[in-house]
Amino acid sequence: MASRSFHFLQVLVMLSLAGIAFSDLSDDFYDDICPKALPTIKRVVEDAVRKERRMGGSLLRLHFHDCFVNGCDASILLDQTPTIDSEKTSRANNNSARGFEVIDKIKSEVDKVCGRPVVSCADILAVAARDSVVVLHGPSWEVKLGRRDSTTASRTAANNNIPTPVMDLPALINNFKKQGLDEEDLVALSGGHTLGFAQCFTFRNRIYNETNIDSTFARQRQANCPRSGGNSNLAPLDPTAALFDSKYFSNLVSKKGLLHSDQALFSGGKTDDLVKTYSKNLRNFSKDFAESMIKMGNIKPLTGKRGQIRVNCRKVN
Repeated sequence: MASRSFHFLQVLVMLSLAGIAFSDLSDDFYDDICPKALPTIKRVVEDAVRKERRMGGSLLRLHFHDCFVNGCDASILLDQTPTIDSEKTSRANNNSARGFEVIDKIKSEVDKVCGRPVVSCADILAVAARDSVVVLHGPSWEVKLGRRDSTTASRTAANNNIPTPVMDLPALINNFKKQGLDEEDLVALSGGHTLGFAQCFTFRNRIYNETNIDSTFARQRQANCPRSGGNSNLAPLDPTAALFDSKYFSNLVSKKGLLHSDQALFSGGKTDDLVKTYSKNLRNFSKDFAESMIKMGNIKPLTGKRGQIRVNCRKVN
């Protein structure tokens, strides 16, 4: 009798584990159902970045801002409706998040080659982020796939969960910890600022009022970011804003971080040593960045029968 009970328990455990494995993300999710999906995403991303190199950083940022709000579920792509509280109008995304038309183009092309909508918008965001980094000479990684799309969004959650440009180190550590990400992930993923630009209003206080900033760098940025007005004027987050390299970290060591939250990583705190390491070793940074991107991409994905595969990334089916 005891043996039978033990056998029954074993079967239950195996079934439970099988269920977990079935719902997990995998490297080869589309190999059988649409082998042309990933090459198609790559092609559209390469075309978009060729036309505008800034787009690479924008597509990477979309994936980041998606994952930090209730998981990597493409909620950031949903437009405002009477029942959808769009994240596009949150503080971090309003008049700032971009690349939505590129995602639309990818979705259209992928559905065409697949013959039907089998690739989720959430997976498109994850793969497009990777392909954007690669085309700008950054590392590649195996993107885990099989996410499904949310049927809801939350501007409030976006306001509360996406890290802000004015956060200090303890706030950043806590923000990432809530997502299951540690201090190494924080520094590595912040290195995504090796790509892209920031608007004047996000760094104005730093270049006029902060003291842990190189004075020449501050004056250079003030030239295009006046004390009032020019809120949307752009400045590069690092000197080579369309190339994946380690200059973002070199800048921090030289007190040339553009955002307060950037410089917070090198301000006499526990992340200083890692910033120094990355500033001198692109290989280490690239490896850790790829590993942290995989980890971030696995934040609370919708899998199995949860969520849906949206026909249009901007609205629920």
